[in-house]
Amino acid sequence: MNRLRAARRVLGPPVGAVLLAVVVASVILAVSGANPFVAFGNVLEYGTRLETLVEAFNRATPLYLSGIAFAIAMRMNLFQIGVEGQYILAAFVAAYVGAGVGSLFPPLHVLIIILVAMLVGAAWSGLAGWMKVTRNVHEVISTIMLNAIAVGGVVSFLLGRWSIESESLDTRLGDIATTGWFPSLNPILELVTREIKRVELTGFILVAAAVGVGYHLLLNRTRLGFDLRATGTNPWAAEASGVPPKRTIVLAMLISGAVAGLVGMADLLGDQHFYSLRFPQGLGFAGIAVALLGRNHAVGAAIAAVAFGWLERASGVLEVRGDAPREIVTIMVGVIILFAVIAYALAQRRRRIEAAAAAAAQVVEAPEVDAKEADT
Repeated sequence: MNRLRAARRVLGPPVGAVLLAVVVASVILAVSGANPFVAFGNVLEYGTRLETLVEAFNRATPLYLSGIAFAIAMRMNLFQIGVEGQYILAAFVAAYVGAGVGSLFPPLHVLIIILVAMLVGAAWSGLAGWMKVTRNVHEVISTIMLNAIAVGGVVSFLLGRWSIESESLDTRLGDIATTGWFPSLNPILELVTREIKRVELTGFILVAAAVGVGYHLLLNRTRLGFDLRATGTNPWAAEASGVPPKRTIVLAMLISGAVAGLVGMADLLGDQHFYSLRFPQGLGFAGIAVALLGRNHAVGAAIAAVAFGWLERASGVLEVRGDAPREIVTIMVGVIILFAVIAYALAQRRRRIEAAAAAAAQVVEAPEVDAKEADT
């Protein structure tokens, strides 16, 4: 019963938000003169194709990692919006190191690139944590500033100096040798289904799954996870019970940044194999929506990431067939986030009311118990 109630709390708000978003989008389509049934029917038909599903999971992989990076800090009530700058800077440095070492033993080459990315992400995020515990700089302010410094400062400055000559007009770093490429899962997928054309299922989805499992175990099976949850729930009570708040804040930011460093690895190691001006951006901010919709839960964030990835990839058919502008999906995503945040706030308020009622009931029962003991 408790598990069913917990699952309802985790999955209820996201599912409700999606359904409300569909209703709102249908009304907008009808007002604009489009037929919502035809439009959504075409999206569903195109979105159930194998190639579209593969593209959706490829997009969901970095979104999920970004959401987990944000959720780790959010469980301590740290609004860590620096994932954007952390993953871009991490991908840039990792691409430079990965290309600079030449060819190595494949697992070692991939491991070096991933470790460099995680270290860079952790260092950049840890800087915001250090400023919070030593100078009381709010993490929102510090991470916004660090985003600008990372993307518009460090990466822009070094990219022009470390770039190589290219036949295209794109400014880019050198190519990572084939020993540093992450294999796709197409050979395994094609064992149970038909041959996939044009796209490859990223193997980094396994890393994302491992990160999700690690996140769940960290929060629910370790002392550090308990400290994170306790500090996020009531920092004063946690400190009174012996949890060092400053150390916990820095550790949370370091772990969050390390996961953020992995966000760009699916594209770097599985698709582009170099860093350039066309490297995907915006994944850090999209991860906030994933975490909020998934309510900072490992499974909930996975569902949200797949939903956003599927909507983005399947919506391309709207413009091709002229059913509706593709921006209708942007409206849907915005409505989903809005209703998810409202549902999350209502759920938190209900939880506080239930906790207060339970505490009040215990206070009322305590004198009765003392009176009975006195009579005996």
